[in-house]
Amino acid sequence: MTIKVGDKLPEGKLNETEEFDAGGCAINPKEVNVSEAVKGKKIAIFAVPGAFTPTCSAKHVPSYVQNQAALKAKGVDEIWCIAVNDVFVMAAWGRDQKAAGKVRMMADGSANFAKALGLELDLTARGMGMRAQRFSMLVEDGTVKQLNIEAPGKYEVSGAEAMLAQL
Repeated sequence: MTIKVGDKLPEGKLNETEEFDAGGCAINPKEVNVSEAVKGKKIAIFAVPGAFTPTCSAKHVPSYVQNQAALKAKGVDEIWCIAVNDVFVMAAWGRDQKAAGKVRMMADGSANFAKALGLELDLTARGMGMRAQRFSMLVEDGTVKQLNIEAPGKYEVSGAEAMLAQL
């Protein structure tokens, strides 16, 4: 069953790190309990099918990095990017996208959170395994207030510009 506006986010765990060693490798990943992390906050969450993929890197993440100040000005406390990649890939991608301090790059390594949302995407035929659909949502104190799910292969309703228009 797919999550919908008015639903509470499901229990889940994500992972993140913004720490790097002297050689440039991500270190010290930390587990994030979703229920705890969203308490009392307004969070813009967006998900992408994969780190370092064309639309995700050229459009989706940059839209949120570039519009971070505008989203904050409209009351958004945090911005999360979720992808079914490991925490080390997400950290490297965040560094590449200059997202530090703007967008929390959250790893859903086994797609468990995407599945709990009912927003998983099977890209096994394309050699990518189980992923998350492209979507965005506005969450207030754990409750979904806005939900924008992209049609397959599209990037039209889940960027930061669309989220800003909904605030």
